[in-house]
Amino acid sequence: MKIAILINQSHKEHERFTTTLLALKALERGHTVIYIGLADFIYEGEKNISAHCRILTPAHELRNDREFIKFLKAAKKEKVNMKDIDVLWLRFDPTLDMINRPWAAASGVQFAQLIKKMGKLVINDPDNLVEANNKLYLENFPKAVRPKTLVTRNHEDVERFLDAQKDKIILKPLKGSGGKNVFMIDFKERQNLKQTVEAIARDGYIIAQEYLHEATKGDIRFFLLDGKPLMVDGEYAAVRRVQQENEIRSNIHQGATAEKAEITEDILKLVKQVSTQLKKDEMYLVGLDIVGDKIMEVNVFSPGALNHATELFDRDFAGAVIENLEKKVKKYYK
Repeated sequence: MKIAILINQSHKEHERFTTTLLALKALERGHTVIYIGLADFIYEGEKNISAHCRILTPAHELRNDREFIKFLKAAKKEKVNMKDIDVLWLRFDPTLDMINRPWAAASGVQFAQLIKKMGKLVINDPDNLVEANNKLYLENFPKAVRPKTLVTRNHEDVERFLDAQKDKIILKPLKGSGGKNVFMIDFKERQNLKQTVEAIARDGYIIAQEYLHEATKGDIRFFLLDGKPLMVDGEYAAVRRVQQENEIRSNIHQGATAEKAEITEDILKLVKQVSTQLKKDEMYLVGLDIVGDKIMEVNVFSPGALNHATELFDRDFAGAVIENLEKKVKKYYK
């Protein structure tokens, strides 16, 4: 297969990224990997989309993630027509370009839609990603699985929400990731509420959510593959992310640590309530963030932490993903 992966920018890729893990596994299984940056597309007609790409093949004999990233960043770009690829895999983070390149993410999705119209398999589905590109996507799922939520840019609305909860609440950008600009507001200590709301709202809408006390134990990143839990040899691709003391964010690059997640029947029942809709929306690889009996976020663009699950459980989760993709591509073009 020729697997094209759409990322933000090559120089921002890292050896510990889940994308790197998946790409290395694809090479190991004999496939060609083609990296495309959001600024690299060329439109020459409705059925003629190309891109300036960095191409990696099994012949390059890249043995580990460090060699992979070094080669990727040094590779000279080559023009590739999208009619020659087998699948376009969207693995970029829209929030990384919100400030300096606000056009980038939307353009990436638009080009992905055009490539889908060319008859190519695109994952996750770009038409549905338009709706899923912020945290409001969670509102499409059963009320029982979601925390109580408010979306606004007005601090008075947030204050009323806080009064209704009579407890702590969490504030964060509606469109954001990586734990940036996430704050906890205490019901009894709200003196900085207005300033906090205004600071977050500079970049758009904010989301206020009820505080779940189970969050003190961290959250669980749970992977779904094509609507089903990603599982290898009896182990689920899931990690518990435990935040540092006096820290509310469970993001690993914010200092949280990854531990084996114990997956209970209750968690599987919770996941089942959203998996059917995700499959219908053609969200191929998804990361659910679970706290207690609620799903806090549905990560559909570039969910990470698969490398941590791989190391903790000593299971080849990336291999299972690529093997599944091989079957999906074969079926798609049958």
